[in-house]
Amino acid sequence: MDLIGPLSAEGGEVGVSRQQAVENRHAIVAAAEKLFRERGVDAVGLAELMKAAGFTQGGFYNHFKSKDALVAAVMQKAMEEGGEDFDSRIENARSDEADPVKRNIQWYLSPEHRGSIDAGCPLSGFVGDARRLGDVARGSYAEGLASILERFTKIFEETEGSSEGSRKKAINLFSQMVGTLLLSRAVADVDQALADEILDEGRQHLLAAVDTQPGVQSREGSRRRKPART
Repeated sequence: MDLIGPLSAEGGEVGVSRQQAVENRHAIVAAAEKLFRERGVDAVGLAELMKAAGFTQGGFYNHFKSKDALVAAVMQKAMEEGGEDFDSRIENARSDEADPVKRNIQWYLSPEHRGSIDAGCPLSGFVGDARRLGDVARGSYAEGLASILERFTKIFEETEGSSEGSRKKAINLFSQMVGTLLLSRAVADVDQALADEILDEGRQHLLAAVDTQPGVQSREGSRRRKPART
């Protein structure tokens, strides 16, 4: 067995296999991401997150040089997985012959996504922490945001058959999606009715806005529309 050492990820004087070391690192990153999303990066200490991962604090530095290095790893993972999830929703919508923009709005501004604070979209999940993060983590966040906006822009271009105004629409749409979700989350624990109202009104407004955009038409509507008689 290929061992590394002298310290194990648990802080003991025992070598662990390279595969186990990789798995331990992944466990630390996963536990940290969950806690960071739920409580914020600054509110989570190393002892707490290592305990959540199933290890003692002493093993942390076998995997990361600092907390900033861990935060950078968390942010990179979150942004990559967020992009993959977005692509998966787009492909599923196309397979269902559904409007991919509407499908994303409906998911993003749903009670289920609002309640998924420890998962879901990382751009909304980490927006409150982003400006206080280290350079590498902030860079990953910015790249993730740019990537999602580019994805939305391409969808508008494909739907409308033109690139004119597509990026502006992508920025406006996603900014409103994130803002609506965050406001609804902010009051969900103390005023459920208000939280639902914000979420519902925001969702309906954006769905209606997509319907009224020139050149935008859902595939469902396209299938239902009968060809004109000649």
